[in-house]
Amino acid sequence: MFGSKGTTIGCWLVWCYIFLTYHVVSEAPANVNDVLVFTVASNETDGFRRYLRSAEIHGFHDKLNILGLGEPWKGGNVVRYAGGGYKINLLRKALEDYQNDEKKIILFTDSYDVIFLGDLSTIVERFLDTDARVLFSAEAYCWPDKSLATQYPPVSRGKRYLNSGGFIGYASDVYKILETAVIKDEDDDQLFYTIVYLQDELRLRYKIKLDHKSEIFQNLYGAVADVELRFKGEEAYLQNIVYNTVPLVLHGNGPSKLVLNSLGNYLARAWTPDEGCLACWDQTIELDKIKPKTYPVILIAIFIERPTPFLEEFFRAIYHQYYPKSKLHLFVHNNVPYHEDVVDDFFEKIGQEYLSAKRILPSDDVSEVDARKLAMEHCLLKECSGYLSIDAVAHLNNEHTLKLLVEQQRGIVAPLLIRPFKAWSNFWGAITDDGFYARSFDYMEIIKNERRGLWNVPFVSNCYLINATIIANKATRPTYETGDLDTEMAFAHGNRQRGLFMYVNNRLEFGHLVDPDTYDIRLIYPDMYQIIENKLDWEKRYIHPNYSENFNPNNKPIQPCPDVYWFPIVNLRFTKELVGIVETFGQWSDGTNHDPRLSGGYENVPTRDIHMNQIQYDQQWLYFLKEYDSRLESGYEAVPTRDIHMNQVGLQDAWLKFLKDYVNPLQEHVFTGYDDYPPRSLMNFVVRYRPDEQPSLRPHHDSSTYTINIALNQAGVDYEGGGCKFIRYNCSVTDTKPGWMLMHPGRLTHYHEGLLVTAGTRYIMISFVDP
Repeated sequence: MFGSKGTTIGCWLVWCYIFLTYHVVSEAPANVNDVLVFTVASNETDGFRRYLRSAEIHGFHDKLNILGLGEPWKGGNVVRYAGGGYKINLLRKALEDYQNDEKKIILFTDSYDVIFLGDLSTIVERFLDTDARVLFSAEAYCWPDKSLATQYPPVSRGKRYLNSGGFIGYASDVYKILETAVIKDEDDDQLFYTIVYLQDELRLRYKIKLDHKSEIFQNLYGAVADVELRFKGEEAYLQNIVYNTVPLVLHGNGPSKLVLNSLGNYLARAWTPDEGCLACWDQTIELDKIKPKTYPVILIAIFIERPTPFLEEFFRAIYHQYYPKSKLHLFVHNNVPYHEDVVDDFFEKIGQEYLSAKRILPSDDVSEVDARKLAMEHCLLKECSGYLSIDAVAHLNNEHTLKLLVEQQRGIVAPLLIRPFKAWSNFWGAITDDGFYARSFDYMEIIKNERRGLWNVPFVSNCYLINATIIANKATRPTYETGDLDTEMAFAHGNRQRGLFMYVNNRLEFGHLVDPDTYDIRLIYPDMYQIIENKLDWEKRYIHPNYSENFNPNNKPIQPCPDVYWFPIVNLRFTKELVGIVETFGQWSDGTNHDPRLSGGYENVPTRDIHMNQIQYDQQWLYFLKEYDSRLESGYEAVPTRDIHMNQVGLQDAWLKFLKDYVNPLQEHVFTGYDDYPPRSLMNFVVRYRPDEQPSLRPHHDSSTYTINIALNQAGVDYEGGGCKFIRYNCSVTDTKPGWMLMHPGRLTHYHEGLLVTAGTRYIMISFVDP
């Protein structure tokens, strides 16, 4: 620009030449017809199928040459010891026809723990850029002989040591390297290549280099922190953030296979943000609902190993699975005597509908480990195609769960199940070095269903379908007994050791887990106490089926008296069980003003009652725990009743949860403008009226902002007379229905009395809310 015109033109021509030459060289695609891709695989494992899929996604599945497939593996136990010389011997034989070919390029990789991240043309181009004749992948550790580390040429930056799980080179050079020495099948292949590389003369002769910065090959062991999973548009790719490279072949060498599995859920177009899980559709089938005879035979193995809430609902979900009973065998191991009645009822009513039904009783004294072994043997005996193992905590609310799992066609696949409103699920996305729980980078997105798909994970439990071929093969049959691990940990650990992939599926909603941790069968009707830990199941069992209609804008709230509202809130089972709880406890107040449960010992308006925090337990018996109650400042109640308070029966916390979640919304619905969330209540009790005890209650005001009164039994059936009269309005409510709740203001306006019970026994549940 600053020279003469001729000089300027000359420079321009030179720069054009350089640009065009560079452009042609860098953009010209490599001739993939001169490339052969080799791998070794004895069995068609999940990892091998993933390898094949990645090659197909990147367009060179037809270029693969698979050595040793279907033949016995002769390379030793490479999981525990050095080995793999068998791979070298197979490759040497396969390259005999190319031993003098100086143009043919050989790409060799392992298969079970390798994923291709780019097309073959790009791989070859990057190889050519290295000016090597043979390029091996590099890793952070000198293995299998650490003593050789000092013999490696120094490296200014990058991974220093050779890894034999991936290399690329010209056929003639690769063959000559393979011919440098004889190796036994069980000797170590990486040591063989290392010895060649460390010999200066051989390294220079064959121009052997290492891919120090992961331009092509990314080994994960010792480099997990070097890489990040990223998305560019719809494509997931792997970025090496240390060397700023984008590797094309990913190898989960050594202990890094679980990280590889996690990344493999996304890479090679396995999952994309817009299209979701693409790999989910691989190998799937569709069962024809009008051809039930074509369905594979499945054994459902049920395990009740600890006291578990809502077992009736669990069995109901099993029964309603949309799968022909003529194709289902049933196996039940019940290790809990308390649950025998529920199991008996299930077998007596519907057990005969299944192809067969077998159960092991608590009295048989069979351990969980032995029961799980027996169940798998029973599956083989019945020639089943699949084995569904399910624990009693797993509720399959989706009636198509079993069918969908069968259609997924995986070796081991679990439906995603979580404890509602919690981050607890039946899978782990990652594990620690010692085999315990660790949270994966995508765990929360998966359990929240923000990412849906089929996820390769290191741990599944509680419910999973196993292909019977895995059980039939002694080398892959699941184990439930490993050291001091529990059965769940032993199962997952054994599968990982055997290289068996475990998948969790959240493509749809399948169900949930119940929480058994606080379930105490020493209590009468222990499920009643589960509103906090298992709200979803509690609600389905106990809330009135028409509760939601209370909020229907087309339905006007029922007002039997001014500012007195009437709502369906709980069902008959709730009312019967609550009556059963207080009557079993039996420590009713005497209906006089003397009440030691109150801090002052005096109740102004006494009733015959039991407080909800009275009942506790001791071994197999319920007993009365006497405690002072400072709910009232003076300890004085004006209108005593024959009652039991909720804190007496251990239901105080549960009842406050009930008030918060089910009563408070109704209060806000009808008494608009009043908001005291969450509602407070110190007086929650069941009252009992009888002609021979306390038949009625004199006029009084409640110590509350508003009061709820739930009828617990049927007027005209369980008792005669009774009801509530609001004196100021001369209005009575006598035709109360069990499970329906009256709600009315407490102080000042709604002076009321309990009407005379002339026969039978009347029960009501009372709460003074916001005293």
